[in-house]
Amino acid sequence: MRREDPAQGLVLSTTDGLTLDAEQLRTIRVGFQRFLLEYEFGLREVETKIEILRDEFREIHDYNPIEHVTSRVKSPDSLLAKVARRGVPPNFEDMREQITDIAGVRVTCAFISDVYRLVELLTAQDDITVRCRKDYIAEPKPNGYQSLHAVVEVPVYMSTGRVDVPVEIQFRTIAMDFWASLEHKIHYKYASDVPPELLEELTDAARTAAELDSRMQRLHRELHG
Repeated sequence: MRREDPAQGLVLSTTDGLTLDAEQLRTIRVGFQRFLLEYEFGLREVETKIEILRDEFREIHDYNPIEHVTSRVKSPDSLLAKVARRGVPPNFEDMREQITDIAGVRVTCAFISDVYRLVELLTAQDDITVRCRKDYIAEPKPNGYQSLHAVVEVPVYMSTGRVDVPVEIQFRTIAMDFWASLEHKIHYKYASDVPPELLEELTDAARTAAELDSRMQRLHRELHG
C-alpha cells in the first residue's frame, strides 16, 4: 500500500524547458524532503530490529554474531546523480521502484554461518517483505566480491498513512568487509581505471580472504559445535 501524495508525480527536472515559479519549486522541495524522510524512518525500523537481535544475543546467549552495524540514507545529490546515471525517470514512484539502495544497512559478522543465521532471523519477521536477495557469498562476483544482499520492505506509518519503504541490507564477514573497503578505495583513487596487475592482486586477495573465512569457520565450529 502506497501513500497518496500530490508530490509523488512531480518531475524533479526541468530539462524540457518548463519554468517553475517559487511555489512550485517549494512544493517539489517539500515533496523530495518527505520522500527521503520516509527512507530515514524505514532505516530506523530495520536498525531497531537488528539492535533487538544483537541485544538478545548479548544478554541471553553466550555468543553475539553481530560485530558492528553501519547505515546511511543517500544524500539528495548522490540520489539525483544515480537517477541521471541510470536513466531513471526523475519522479518519486520510479525512483522508489528502480533504486533499491536509497536506504542501506551493513551488518558485519565474524563468521559466514552468522551471516546466514541473521538473514533468516531478520527476514522471518512477519512485517518484513523480501523484495530480492542476492547471495554473492555462494556465487562471488568475478572480481572476488563477496556479500549477501537483501532488499526488504518495511512498513512506516506517518500522519498520511502507511508507506512500504525498501531498505537494502548487506551482510558480510569482517574479512569480506575489509576487502570491499580496500577495493572501493583503489577504484576511487584510480577513477575506476585500475591497472590490470592491481586488479589481479585484488582478485587474489579476495581468494585469500575467502580461505581465511573458511578456516575461521572451521575453528569456530570446533569450539562451539
